[in-house]
Amino acid sequence: MTTSTRVQPVNEVNDPVYRDTTALNAPQKSLIAGGIAVAALLTVYLLATQHIAQTVLLGIGLLLGYTLFHARFGFTSAFRRFMSVGNGQAMRSHMLMLAVAVTLFAPILAYGYSFFGTGVSGYVSPVGVSLVVGSFIFGIGMQLGGGCASGTLYAIGGGRSVMFITLLFFIIGTTIGAYHLPFWTEDLPAFEPVSLATSTGLGYGGAWFVSIALFGLIAWITLIIEKKKRAPKMAPLPTTTGWKRIFRGSWPLFAAAIALAVLNALTLMTRGTPWGITSAFALWGSKIAEFFGVDVASWGYWQGANAAMLESSIFADSTTVLNFGVILGAFLASAAGGLFKFTKITMGNFWASVVGGLLMGYGARLAFGCNIGAYFGGIASFSLHGYIWGILALAGTFFALYLRPLFGLSVPKSNDSVC
Repeated sequence: MTTSTRVQPVNEVNDPVYRDTTALNAPQKSLIAGGIAVAALLTVYLLATQHIAQTVLLGIGLLLGYTLFHARFGFTSAFRRFMSVGNGQAMRSHMLMLAVAVTLFAPILAYGYSFFGTGVSGYVSPVGVSLVVGSFIFGIGMQLGGGCASGTLYAIGGGRSVMFITLLFFIIGTTIGAYHLPFWTEDLPAFEPVSLATSTGLGYGGAWFVSIALFGLIAWITLIIEKKKRAPKMAPLPTTTGWKRIFRGSWPLFAAAIALAVLNALTLMTRGTPWGITSAFALWGSKIAEFFGVDVASWGYWQGANAAMLESSIFADSTTVLNFGVILGAFLASAAGGLFKFTKITMGNFWASVVGGLLMGYGARLAFGCNIGAYFGGIASFSLHGYIWGILALAGTFFALYLRPLFGLSVPKSNDSVC
C-alpha cells in the first residue's frame, strides 16, 4: 500500500464530515472494474443511438471528472479561502486556467475550428438584473450547499452522501428558475451582451492581450492580499510519486488548471459550445415535472431552440453526457486512490444542502450559467458577463461566511493550518 504524510486535505467543502485525514489506501479494484464497466456500457449505448460526438464528449467528461477529483480543483473553496483569510493559491490557479483557455479559445472562435463541422460559439450573455441577482445568490448557495456545480458532481463521484441532497435541490432550483426566467430576462433591465473581442473593436488578438493582462493583475492582487493578511497555506493532499501519481494521489493545481482549459477547448470544438453543467439539471427537472403532468412545454424557457431538447432523450443532450462523464471520472479517480466512501449526513449539512442547492439552481438559471458555464466558459469566451459573475459570486461568498455557522459549517480562520 502506498503511504504518505497524514495531512488534512483541502477539498471542495472542507467541513468536518468530509475531511479526509488519511493517506492513500489500496486501490478499490472492484469499484474500478464496476466504473469501467458502466463507462463501457454507456459508450456502447451512445455509439448505437447517438452521434459520435456524444461518445467523444463522454470521454472528455470522464477526463474532466478525473482531473477535478485528483486535484480537488475547487471554485467554492477557492472563493471561501480568499474571502475569509486571504489565501489566493487556488484563485491563481483559476487565472492560469483562464489564461490557457483564452489562448486556446481565441483561434477556435476566430476561425470556427470544430471537429464535426457544427460551427462554434462562445458563451456571451447579457448584463442585467438577472445576472447580478443570479450570480450573487449562486455564490451564497455554493458556500452552503458544499460545492459549486462541478464540485457537486465530482463530490458525488467521490461518495460524499450529502451532495446527493445538494444535487436534488439544485435540480429543483434550476427547474423553478427555468419557469421564472422570462420574467427576469424580459421584464427587467439588461444591457446587450458584451464581448471583449467582437463588441469593442479589439478583435480576438486584442481581447486576448487584455484578458491576459487582467489575469496577471488579479493574480498579483491575490499575492499582495495574501502577504498582507499572512494567509495560511494550503496543506498538501495525500499522494504518491513518479508515474503512479497520474492514477493515484493528488495533482498540482497548476497541472489541473491546464488540463481543464485544454478539455474545455476540446469540448468547444466537439459540440460547438464550451463546457456547461446546469442546463442539464433544468432538462432533468423539467422532464420529471412533465412526467407528473406539468405543462412544461408551455414555459418560455422551452420555446424556440430549446423545444427539441425537451422532446428528445436526455442522452441526446451533450451537457447531460458530459455530466455523467464527470461523475464517472471522479468515481474512478477516488477508487484508484482507495478513497471512495459514503459519508454521514448531519442535520446541519442536510438543511444547508437543501438551501444551498435551491439557491445555486435558481441562481444558475438567472445568471446564464454556473461557475463553469458563466465564470469559466464566459470569461474564456471573452464575455463581460463572466467577469461580473465572478465578482458577484465573491460577494455572495462573503455574505455566506456569516450564514455557514448557522448550519454548523466551518469558516476558515487566520490561524488555521488548513483552510
